[in-house]
Amino acid sequence: MDNVTLTALIPVLQTAIGPVILISGIGLLLLSMTNRLGRAIDRARDLATDLPTANEKTQSILKGQIRILWRRAQLIRIEIMIVTSSALFAATLVLEIFFAALFNWAAQWLIGTTFCLCILSLIAGLVLFIYDINWSLGALKIELKVDEKNSIKK
Repeated sequence: MDNVTLTALIPVLQTAIGPVILISGIGLLLLSMTNRLGRAIDRARDLATDLPTANEKTQSILKGQIRILWRRAQLIRIEIMIVTSSALFAATLVLEIFFAALFNWAAQWLIGTTFCLCILSLIAGLVLFIYDINWSLGALKIELKVDEKNSIKK
């Protein structure tokens, strides 16, 4: 290891701030996703409680909603895992930047690859998040009995 001074590390630490800010934003996204997961689970439990006492027609509607909520919960779990991996890549990126400077490594390919993995996993999680929002509207459509013309049936 070369003799690295504090003044030489300051620009490196400034460069590493970017991924740290990304981790903070990802944390807020994860908070939103875990809240959505909790709400989906709670709603499915409520519907499952109502299922045994419902009439046949209502049971069919409830089962449809429960199926959608089950799929949504599975999707949200995958979203959370993918977005969490993005945060892990960002944290790894901070270490790679720091160690590359500290040990004078030529790690541009590693840093670039880790950054790309971080952003790609974030994009994948966001795409699934959009898909989840569409599924939640599907469950609402069933519950409100909305027809194809977007008017509510009585």
